[in-house]
Amino acid sequence: MSAPERIPPRSVTTAELLAKGELTVRGRIREASNAVLFCSVTYEGREASCVYKPVAGERPLWDFPDGTLAQREVAAYEVSEATGWGLVPPTVLRDGPHGEGMCQLWIEAAPGSELLALVDAEEPGEGWKAIAFAEVGEGKTALLVHADDERLRRLAVLDAVINNADRKGGHLLPADEGRLYGIDHGVTFNAENKLRTLLWGWAGDPLTPEAVDVLQGLREALSDGAGLAGKLAELITDVELDATRARVDALLADGKHPEPSGEWPAIPWPPV
Repeated sequence: MSAPERIPPRSVTTAELLAKGELTVRGRIREASNAVLFCSVTYEGREASCVYKPVAGERPLWDFPDGTLAQREVAAYEVSEATGWGLVPPTVLRDGPHGEGMCQLWIEAAPGSELLALVDAEEPGEGWKAIAFAEVGEGKTALLVHADDERLRRLAVLDAVINNADRKGGHLLPADEGRLYGIDHGVTFNAENKLRTLLWGWAGDPLTPEAVDVLQGLREALSDGAGLAGKLAELITDVELDATRARVDALLADGKHPEPSGEWPAIPWPPV
């Protein structure tokens, strides 16, 4: 008799690990305004580090409904995945030690990738884009700049779609193999224009052909009955979903990166 065929062990996906794994709290990230817990998660022999943000630990905001930030984080991930750019770490909504919350794969930032800088100049140097002048003490100012980096440019497009009200420098994580991730997407998808970001370097510039293709794909994915629309309908309100569609349409109609509206502070505080 021949030996029975050996079936290789099933590979656990990152989504399964985050959604079904056992969460163990290892510590708390104190600098965050809401409860942010550093955890390990294990499932069927696989283990990873992650961030767990319970809804119960969210600080109420005047312009966002209470208890909705975790869902917005997951919605930002779903839109990122639909772009094909993979700019947001894997993120799920699940139950945890402190109730329902979002769980996101921990990304270890890779050293040596400078994305922001302050320069003593009137204009940015080659490879940099101007953001704004900043006070640096004793009545002096310096020019705040960000890298002219295609990864940041993609993130600027994503932020315009999800209406990110808090794109700070500390929310940019360069990772191994040239990857770049954006994190902290709790204040997104508001129906009113609240775009606040450090990535204004391309404001008013034409969108790249790649960005136009991605936005056209998003328009289709957000249409009634399409997959992304169904996922977002479970995470944000109908009004917010319609506003997301409208932002995609407006970007395609204008063909340019958005500019500050003047109705809302354009740069988050603190910027980093």
